[in-house]
Amino acid sequence: MKRLSPLTHRRYLVPLVLVTLLFFLWGFARAILDVLNKHLQNQMDISITQSSLIQVTTYLGYFLMAIPAGLFINRYGYRRGVVLGLLLFGAGSLLMIPGVEAGTFRAFLLALFVIGCGLVFLETAANPYVTELGPAETSTSRLNLSQSVNGLGCLFATFAVGQWFFGSGNIESVVLPYAVMGATVLVVALIFTRANLPEIAHADDASARLSRSHIAELLLHRRLFVFGLAALLCYEIAEISINSYFINFVTGQGWMDDSTASMVITCALAFFMVGRFVGSWIMRSVAAETMLLTCGCGAVACTALVLADIGIVSMVALVAIYLCEAIMFPTIFALSLRGLGAYTKSASSLLMMTPIGGCGFLLMGVVADATGMQSLPFLIPFLGYFVVLLFASELTRKKNATVLTL
Repeated sequence: MKRLSPLTHRRYLVPLVLVTLLFFLWGFARAILDVLNKHLQNQMDISITQSSLIQVTTYLGYFLMAIPAGLFINRYGYRRGVVLGLLLFGAGSLLMIPGVEAGTFRAFLLALFVIGCGLVFLETAANPYVTELGPAETSTSRLNLSQSVNGLGCLFATFAVGQWFFGSGNIESVVLPYAVMGATVLVVALIFTRANLPEIAHADDASARLSRSHIAELLLHRRLFVFGLAALLCYEIAEISINSYFINFVTGQGWMDDSTASMVITCALAFFMVGRFVGSWIMRSVAAETMLLTCGCGAVACTALVLADIGIVSMVALVAIYLCEAIMFPTIFALSLRGLGAYTKSASSLLMMTPIGGCGFLLMGVVADATGMQSLPFLIPFLGYFVVLLFASELTRKKNATVLTL
């Protein structure tokens, strides 16, 4: 019987635990947007399309700062990249306090943009770093495990903050969650200034540094990486759009009120978190490509059922999407980085531009406001998951072809 590779090496255990804690923080920060969106609609009397600027502005920070973050991390290392990201994240969170005092939507957007700039540093550093803290064969399982903690942060945000927002009924309720988050993040930044995070050296580092452009090499000569980049962008469009539209959809259908909706999305995110834990365990014995293909089929089928707008069946399918999509981000991310060696940091910075897919919620909002049809906007995530399915099919085909030639 083939012996399973260890998840990590003993010397990397403490760095893995420390970096995994970051996944909780940005999971919380991203999920809080899904309840903040509906809360500001209620308190500021804005449309779904207008409130979608919350996601657009935050993820614009990702898009604009992803390459600078990659360049910074390439030059100064993972630890300094994490610390800078935490400082920006903390500062943006605390900026929400004067934003509430100003009482303008633009003030909130400015603070969220700064948060987005900080989060992209964290994700650009942490995601590839986790894949390198142990054997290459278990990199996908390792990243799925860390991303499971991200799901825990999402759960806490939608439940605790959602109940706080919708129970208070005033704009000032925004202050407390962001003040606590900002203070916590700055304390974590202080811890990371003292942390010992080993840099992972590659044999081809020197030659890669001599290259005029890592990015040109990746985009022009790494076809499978480009496909993975497109698949990750489409996944982000689907996943962020569904999270952001969830409360609007279930309340617009007349199924529940805002407070109940925040609890239901928490349950959906629990499926998401469990899916990542279970997926991480399964992928220790099942090929990541096969797992991604199976989940891609499930996500496409469930989204089609939501589009069909058939009552309780659509509601169950909506929650089931979270289980199907759970392993997608870390699996696509890890498979796209496979075999890139010294190009890993640069490739990661490109992959971390993909949360700009959060702008997909803007399209969903436009469709919902223009047509008044609550289910039609799900056509956008349906197409996103279909691209992921195509990527998984290509990976599976290549893997099977390799096996046949051996």
